[in-house]
Amino acid sequence: MTDRRYPRRDFLRVATAGAALTLIAPRLALARAATERRFVFVIQRGAADGLETLLPYADPGYARLRGALALDSTTASRLDGSFALHPAMVETAKLYAAKEALFVHAVASPYRDRSHFDGQNVLETGGSSPYQLKDGWLNRLVGLLPRADKEAIAFASTVPMALRGTAEVASYAPSALPQASDDLMLQVAQLYQGDAQLHALWTSAMATRGIAMGGDASSMTAGARPRQDGASLGKLAAGFLGRADGPRIAMIETGGWDTHSAQNARLATQLRNLDVMVAALREGLGGAWSNTVVLVATEFGRTAAANGTGGTDHGTGAVAMLLGGAVQGGRVLADWPGLDQANLHENRDLRPTTSVDALIVGAAGECFGIDPERLRRSLLARSGALPGGGSGNALPRLLRT
Repeated sequence: MTDRRYPRRDFLRVATAGAALTLIAPRLALARAATERRFVFVIQRGAADGLETLLPYADPGYARLRGALALDSTTASRLDGSFALHPAMVETAKLYAAKEALFVHAVASPYRDRSHFDGQNVLETGGSSPYQLKDGWLNRLVGLLPRADKEAIAFASTVPMALRGTAEVASYAPSALPQASDDLMLQVAQLYQGDAQLHALWTSAMATRGIAMGGDASSMTAGARPRQDGASLGKLAAGFLGRADGPRIAMIETGGWDTHSAQNARLATQLRNLDVMVAALREGLGGAWSNTVVLVATEFGRTAAANGTGGTDHGTGAVAMLLGGAVQGGRVLADWPGLDQANLHENRDLRPTTSVDALIVGAAGECFGIDPERLRRSLLARSGALPGGGSGNALPRLLRT
C-alpha cells in the first residue's frame, strides 16, 4: 500500500470521518478496467479444519481418528465416492453441482511449524520462511496487471499482509464507532470545501461510502451502516467488484477458525457464514460472476485426531477452494495420502500432497492470462516442492477457457 503521510491537522480532520467509515485509500479506480476478470482471495485465519470441511468419509481412518467428532456423511453433501461437503455449506454444494466450485484436499504452504502468525505470513507473502519478504503476493499480482487494473481493495480494517507492497490498494470496513449525524457530516464537508487536498479525500471517501451502502452517498441516512455478517460482507464486496470502474482484485479476511474446543458447533457457524458470504457475492455480481474466481485458503490445517475437549489442534494439511463462474468446477482434486497412522505427517496431521503455490499460480495465471513461470517468479520466493514429499505442482486446468 502506498504510504501517504499527512500533517497532524489533516489526520485529525480525516479521523473525524471515522464515525462514518473506515477507509484507507486515496481513491478507487475511476475508469473502466481493462479486464472483466475478478480475483478474490478469502483467507481463513485460525487454521480451518479441512477434514471436517470436506470430510473423507470413504477413508476408515476418518471415523477412527475423529471418534464422536466425526460427522455422519449421510447428513453432508456427497460430492463423489470419497468426499462429502459439510452440511452447513448448502449454497457451495449448489455451486459444485453447477460446476462452479472446485476443492483441493491435502494442500499446504511450505510452512511446517504451527504458529498462526508465522503460517499466515508465509501464506500471504509467498516467502519460504516467516518474515522473509516485506510485501504480499497479491500486491505483486496487482503490479503485473495493466495500468487500468491496478486498483485493488481489502475488505478489512487494515490492509492485510497479502495486499501490502508498492502497488496502490484500498481498504474498507464498516466502522465500529457510533454513526455520525447528518449535521456533522455536512459540517465536515463544509470544513473541507476550501482545502483542495482534504476536499478530494472527503469526496472520494463519501463516494466509497455510497458504493458500500449500495446507493448514492448523498442519500444515505445517519443511521445506516454496512453490517459485518457474511451475507452483508458478500453484498458489500459485490458492490465494489461489480462496477465497471471498480477493482478487479480483492481480499476478504475471515477469522475464528481456531477450533480447539466445541468444534462441531463453532465450525458449522463459521462455514455457514462463509457459505452465505459467497452466495451473496454471487448474487450481487450478477453477470460479472461468470468472470469471477474466488480462492479460499487457510494457513494450515488441524490434527487428524480429535483432542480431549471436542476440538482439534494445529495441524498441517488442509482444504482450499476455488469458487466462481469462471472456475471449471464440479471436481475434487486430491492426491489422497490416507489417514492410516503410518501415512500421517509426524504421526498426527494430514500429510500435504499439493502445494498451495500451484493453486495460487494456476488460478491467478489463468484468470489474467499471465504465463505461469513468469507469475511464479514474481509472486513466490520459493520452489513448489513440499517438505516431506510430493512436488505439489501437478494441477490440471482450473478455469474455463
